[in-house]
Amino acid sequence: MADVKGPPSEARKAAIASLFGSALEWYDFFLYGTAAALVFNSLFFPTFDPLVGTIAAFGTNAVGFLARPLGGIVFGHFGDRIGRKSMLVTTLVIMGVATCLIGLLPTYATIGVWAPVLLIALRIVQGIAVGGEWGGGVLIVSEHAPSHRRGFYSAWSQTGVGLGFVLSASAYALAQAVTTKESFLAWGWRIPFVVGILLTAVGLLIRLRIMETPAFREKESEPGSGPEKSRPPLIDVIRTHPKSILIAFGARVAETGASYLFLTFSLSYAAEVGVGKGVVLAALVVGMLFESFAMPMFGALSDRVGRRPVYIGGAVAVIVWAYPFFALFDSRNPVLIFVAIFVAVVIGHGAMIGTQPAFFTELFASRVAYSGLALGHELASMIVGGFSPIIATALLAWAGASWPVALFLIVMGAVTVFAVAAAPETNPAVLKKRKAPEGSEAPEEPAEPEASEEEAEVTSRTV
Repeated sequence: MADVKGPPSEARKAAIASLFGSALEWYDFFLYGTAAALVFNSLFFPTFDPLVGTIAAFGTNAVGFLARPLGGIVFGHFGDRIGRKSMLVTTLVIMGVATCLIGLLPTYATIGVWAPVLLIALRIVQGIAVGGEWGGGVLIVSEHAPSHRRGFYSAWSQTGVGLGFVLSASAYALAQAVTTKESFLAWGWRIPFVVGILLTAVGLLIRLRIMETPAFREKESEPGSGPEKSRPPLIDVIRTHPKSILIAFGARVAETGASYLFLTFSLSYAAEVGVGKGVVLAALVVGMLFESFAMPMFGALSDRVGRRPVYIGGAVAVIVWAYPFFALFDSRNPVLIFVAIFVAVVIGHGAMIGTQPAFFTELFASRVAYSGLALGHELASMIVGGFSPIIATALLAWAGASWPVALFLIVMGAVTVFAVAAAPETNPAVLKKRKAPEGSEAPEEPAEPEASEEEAEVTSRTV
């Protein structure tokens, strides 16, 4: 369909709302990963060897990723049927309540085996909520944005993800700083979780003020668009966009796998090599803060040169930096550790995640965009993101060295390079330039590319 957008003010308002909403929701989700690396092994799995306890804690973290596709399917279905905005409000409330309850949970010392059982149950709820959040948060911006600036505007939804991590890590660093080690283990770790309910209320007020996207409103007004006259969005997207789902999955392998090695496994690896976790937490906060504002820059760059070159550049950076990342950690030099994390997250991860919202949105027709984004994105989160810290910890325990973990990063990067290289370029501005005769102005509407029916649909939707 034709490019549909609201006034620039609505695009800016949607970007701001998505940024704050996703920051608060991902604050909740990232809190768990940080706590799994720092305290959950001793509080909820105290009968295990410390390294095995860490694997068990990361295992409960992975449960949240297993639940994310379910959230993506459920909220994707209703997001394509009844609207993006209502689903974003619902996921935010669910996430906030679950996070607060984690902060109130009794530990293994108090209720025994029920402590990890309840922890896992709440992590599943978190996973369902965040699985439904990402696609809606991206679409609420990208479907408001003008096509020639879609990369820039939609990247702000990912800036919220980065800021969510900064908030969660900062909250833990502050809680550690103002409590003794004993107090932190006893009650200090709970504060960031309980405070999350207040942040959820703020995010809810912001999200309630945004409008439904123009693309969804146009779809609803089309003849024969009622729910009773169409296939379920999940079935529709699998039937009409199978290649796009696979591309989105493959593109996320390096992005999500690497991110959780950099953000969670690095805390455990630091302890193994004798580096204080406070140093790594500080480096992660600084790196993610810079990355958060690098994301729109990479998104804007993708508006000019295309989605594929920028995304592939980020994956190649992960491959090149895999061995140096751990070598700099092994130096135990805080400055070099800052450099290791800065390059990894700002350049490698930042280029991919900053380009991802516009790239993925343009892979799918608007009638199934929520379901398509959620399916491709969350399947990768489940299979790769949730298990990458566990795999890395097991590889470290097996080899007693970091080289197999670095090799694991390289393999993930190679998968993403291959997947994105196999994708069509989706940026409508780049497609216009390619179709324009040399020395002439680009046409208002580019001709259909000589490609598959699915790729032609992508082009017609984004322009």
